[in-house]
Amino acid sequence: MTDPRRIALVTGAGTGIGRATSLALLKAGWSVALAGRRREPLDQVVADAGDLGQHLLAVPTDVGDPASVDALFAAIDARFGRLDLVFNNAGSGAPAVPLDELDFAQWKKVVDVNLTGAFLCTQGAFRLMKRQTPRGGRIINNGSISAHTPRPFTAPYTSTKHAITGLTKATSLEGRAWDIACGQIDIGNAATEMTERMARGILQANGETMVEPRMDVQHVADAIVHMAALPLESNVQFMTIMATKMPFVGRG
Repeated sequence: MTDPRRIALVTGAGTGIGRATSLALLKAGWSVALAGRRREPLDQVVADAGDLGQHLLAVPTDVGDPASVDALFAAIDARFGRLDLVFNNAGSGAPAVPLDELDFAQWKKVVDVNLTGAFLCTQGAFRLMKRQTPRGGRIINNGSISAHTPRPFTAPYTSTKHAITGLTKATSLEGRAWDIACGQIDIGNAATEMTERMARGILQANGETMVEPRMDVQHVADAIVHMAALPLESNVQFMTIMATKMPFVGRG
């Protein structure tokens, strides 16, 4: 079937930034495919959407697994017939320990989700966006403040988020010929379950522990809706949205 609304895919859609963004896009007139590792949080997003839930498609997905991503895009194509937006949001971290104490499985898990997952979903989006009519679409990558500056003991997360910036640039370049725009949003201290430790106090580069300010996650969702609403002739290449008083400028 086809859907008269524009079609978005959000990964990591069951919680946090992904959940807030999915609901914001839905309210802004989009239909949204919800991808996440666990079905229960995805189904809860559909339930929370009320009557608008009819415009949501929940697809449990392991973004680091090519077969799972292929099944995700096949489901999107079968339900909606096209795709106009991808928000590569799924992310994972590793224990906050010195890099020489990380084992390979911990490193690989972060790379598989944060980097390989974004690549596979970008690849799937290209294949669909290049052949649909009208062709093209937009991809937004979640880069994080860690795409610029690390926190202590975050080598896997910081490495993958720096790599996302390279993927964003490469995608932007290759997408030009096919009317595929790509931008990146770098988010700092949105108030989600993932950042609750910042409200309790988190290690700083100078060895001290301090409480960091956070911001309402809805501000992030609204920013992504703005990026997504632009015509394909325009693109927000990079946006940083952060809690105003978080220690980023001058970190370390």
